[in-house]
Amino acid sequence: MDLDDTDRAILQALQEDARVAFSEIARRIDMSSATVHDRVKRMEEEGVIRGYHADVDPEAIGYGLSAIVGLRVEQGREDEALDLLKSIDGVQEITLTTGEWDIVMRVYAPDTSKLRELMFDRIAQVDGFARSQTMVVLDTEYRTHELPV
Repeated sequence: MDLDDTDRAILQALQEDARVAFSEIARRIDMSSATVHDRVKRMEEEGVIRGYHADVDPEAIGYGLSAIVGLRVEQGREDEALDLLKSIDGVQEITLTTGEWDIVMRVYAPDTSKLRELMFDRIAQVDGFARSQTMVVLDTEYRTHELPV
């Protein structure tokens, strides 16, 4: 889908605040609310806008520990491993990568005891698991969901 400057302005506004009213976006870009609505709907249908969500602070709901996990999986068993990993509570993000690790994940746990349980009792038991490296996140200095449009 080709995006014009108006689409980009709408995307920028929605990335800043997904709850902003279409009428407010329309006012900012000097366009009718109906046109903004139509453009947003089109971008949703085309998959440019994949969804809307609340950005919840993990610590506020009891997940005080975060880790980045590099995972090596036996060749040919990646799909099977991915299906199982997706079902594990605490696994927040799964990324297929090149290099040393086949999969890099972001996981959350309430504390080190639960992280150990997550790693040894759940992730290490996934069919095709070969080895892993866990890096505890000390602090996240920068994070954004906004992409330059």
